[in-house]
Amino acid sequence: MELTGAEIAIRCLREEGVEHVFGYPGGAVLDIYDAIFRQDKVRHVLVRHEQAAAHAADGYARATGKVGVCLVTSGPGVTNAVTGIATAYMDSIPMVILSGQVPVPAIGQDAFQEVDTVGITRPCVKHNILVKDVNDLAPAIKKAFHIASTGRPGPVLVDIPKDVSQKKTEFSYPSGIQLRSYQPATKAEPDMLRQVVQVIMSARRPMIYSGGGVILSNASEELTRFAKLLHFPVTNTLMGLGAFPATDSQFVGMPGMHGTYEANMAMQNCDVLIGIGARFDDRVIGNPAHFFDASRKIIHIDIDPTSISKRVPVDLPVVGHVKDVLKQLLSLLDASREKPDPGVLQDWWNQIELWRSRDCLKFDRAAEVIKPQLVVDTLYQVTSGDAIVTSDVGQHQMWAAQFYKFDRPRRWINSGGLGTMGVGLPYAMGVQTAFPDETVVCITGEASIQMCIQELSTCRQYRLPIKIVNLNNRYMGMVRQWQEFFYGNRYAESYVDALPDFVKLAESYGHVGMRIDKPSDVEGALKEAFKLKDRLVFMDFITDQTENVYPMVPSGKGMSEMILV
Repeated sequence: MELTGAEIAIRCLREEGVEHVFGYPGGAVLDIYDAIFRQDKVRHVLVRHEQAAAHAADGYARATGKVGVCLVTSGPGVTNAVTGIATAYMDSIPMVILSGQVPVPAIGQDAFQEVDTVGITRPCVKHNILVKDVNDLAPAIKKAFHIASTGRPGPVLVDIPKDVSQKKTEFSYPSGIQLRSYQPATKAEPDMLRQVVQVIMSARRPMIYSGGGVILSNASEELTRFAKLLHFPVTNTLMGLGAFPATDSQFVGMPGMHGTYEANMAMQNCDVLIGIGARFDDRVIGNPAHFFDASRKIIHIDIDPTSISKRVPVDLPVVGHVKDVLKQLLSLLDASREKPDPGVLQDWWNQIELWRSRDCLKFDRAAEVIKPQLVVDTLYQVTSGDAIVTSDVGQHQMWAAQFYKFDRPRRWINSGGLGTMGVGLPYAMGVQTAFPDETVVCITGEASIQMCIQELSTCRQYRLPIKIVNLNNRYMGMVRQWQEFFYGNRYAESYVDALPDFVKLAESYGHVGMRIDKPSDVEGALKEAFKLKDRLVFMDFITDQTENVYPMVPSGKGMSEMILV
């Protein structure tokens, strides 16, 4: 059966089980859009800006574990999407981007809406492909999905010239693919794992440090069993929240720049640190020199060998798929006659509880102005901790991570590595599209929300009942906090002047708007909003302008050098 390249592209998506594509049309992809129109298996979600298309596909992937897909046109279409692609790349999110390109004969001729898409995106994709022959299109898309979803996941871009989408050929989709130069490891070497077990059994002050790799590999169940079997303390990175239940007594909170006192002190003072699917990035360990003031054995489990010993040298490198490696370790531990000494562990737990007693997340609950922490804490209570929460980037992101307790994976959707303002609403769109019956909440700030606020129109068109919690302090909050601490209170361009009336703005898009400026009204407003199950509700909480995120590890300082108040 002969099909056009455009029809082949959509048939390939169907073969991969894709149900939703987020995109925005343009000249170079009109044939693909026509192919979408003439079928009913793949549903298209029309965003209002290509950046939002990439973010929505990214959020969809984070929440479902499937490959997210977006479709953009050539030139400004794909350049608008680059921020979203880079965001997914930094957090290792499986995504396929289909981009239009000028016809093959026009490539390199400065044609209308031509950019070097392969060159522009090369630094922020796992792989990219320019398809110059319609016969290569189906294999290219198969390759894209395979690379995006295996090994360390990441975005893969397929650039499709307009004449390739118009030409015809017989359609045949590969059943599988073998790439000689791409063979990611899955299981770890048994000898290395036996050494890991020996070190674990000798630990007197152990610590499990888990990251987003646990969630990406669907290994939360194995991580929980591993931690419970050993009775070791657990910390989850910002990207790993939910990998281990936050309400469990063994969870000591998030580590890093805005992590808990107990998590950072335990990380700094442990004698065996088990890193699982985490990168030891600068926002977690702070100053590497300070981190290595303490002597400890470091075990690092990761699918990506280039991430091991990249920032810190480790003693036991374990390359493999986190889920498979944890299963291997659990088998060895189950078969072992040795167990960690409960008495030794109790001494360590007593120390951790002493650090925990500092109550580093306390705030003034009796304040006459709305404290942002109160809003997030109340949100957690009102939703019984069962919402899928997306966030933008800034102070509100940290308060969400600190005060909303995630007991399950893929319930916390945020930008970690790139720290992209504007992701919150399109992330929520992707999540709500995937799970129409779930409660989806976007926690944002008045600066972040305006970066993709046009997507309120998308939410209206597709009737996405997202609940937006806007922590409005009339500042770029994290910028202001740094200016207070390190720039002598010189608030250069961090005050957000001329803000819109968010209530009227939400209403103008056909949604429900609320303005809340009294602490006594916080709970009632949230309850009222969640009763409106089929409406998007924009809640504009007027919060304390001077509130800072604590604890805080200043840039260049070590994990134990925290500002607590």
